Amino acid sequence: MSRLGWLAELDGRRVVVEVPATAANLGAGYDCVGMALDLVDRVAVEVVARPDAAIELAVEGEGAGELPADRSNRLVRGLDAALAAAWDGDPSALGWRIRMTNSIPLSRGLGSSAAATVAGVVAADALTGGSLSRRRMLEIAVGIEGHPDNAAPALLGGFTVAGSVPGSDGTVALEAIRFDVPAQLRAVLFIPDLPLATAAMRAALPDVVPHADAVHNIAAVGLGVAGLASGRCDLLRALTVDRIHEPYRASAYPQLPGLVAAARGAGALGACMSGAGSTIIAFVDDAAVAARVAAALAERGAAEGLAGRTCLAVPRAAGARVVEQA
Repeated sequence: MSRLGWLAELDGRRVVVEVPATAANLGAGYDCVGMALDLVDRVAVEVVARPDAAIELAVEGEGAGELPADRSNRLVRGLDAALAAAWDGDPSALGWRIRMTNSIPLSRGLGSSAAATVAGVVAADALTGGSLSRRRMLEIAVGIEGHPDNAAPALLGGFTVAGSVPGSDGTVALEAIRFDVPAQLRAVLFIPDLPLATAAMRAALPDVVPHADAVHNIAAVGLGVAGLASGRCDLLRALTVDRIHEPYRASAYPQLPGLVAAARGAGALGACMSGAGSTIIAFVDDAAVAARVAAALAERGAAEGLAGRTCLAVPRAAGARVVEQA
């Protein structure tokens, strides 16, 4: 479609999308396991036909004054990539008016960048008539994010396992399976006042891990996923014990082992770092235990000289969704 065709067809269209926070890895499920949580970003996007194709960005809440108002913004990258896929045109010809109301903290391991990317993909799909499948939208988001552990639950909701599956013709396809978690499960979050860059936390990882540690993680993921799928929340004790990334990341985040131990000692079903941190996520299925775990995390954080806040999050069955469209 020509540049004038894009502008004439889309000018003035507006859509509002909600997208959830996500906790990735969940211990042993490195780069493949994730869960949606009920912290939500709300994004309003309007197409603006103007010669300079400028980006107008207003942000309330988390990330205010920090996010770039240009095409490097993860939301805009998601918009542009999905528009190009849906209409096979040049999205750089379009300007955007964007308002973000964010509840997901940045650089805390709760999937803020994946949420923005997925919101952009879902918004673009809605603006162009909803022609993209969920699989195609996930592929676009993962193409930007680099891995599916946050993108899959942000798009699909619930608990997800995602990865590459070889086909009979030699190609490799992205696959994601999701299911709802048991209704009683809750997540206690300790969100430190400590941003951690994903790239820096990945740099702390070795190129090779011991065979025994890899075997441990395979068993932990199998038990944890099967347990949650069958209602066995207690098997989060297996899933959340990792031996291939958290021990190495502790060199960059020395408070991590003590915080995880404090949550487990207070009765959590399991506890680990969320994504690349710095948030600690602890799972509970009882309100009294949730209160004890929150208190233990706050106390340990204070003892470590690490300021932060605790909150109780509910796993969210719904992924990104369009809530308004005009």
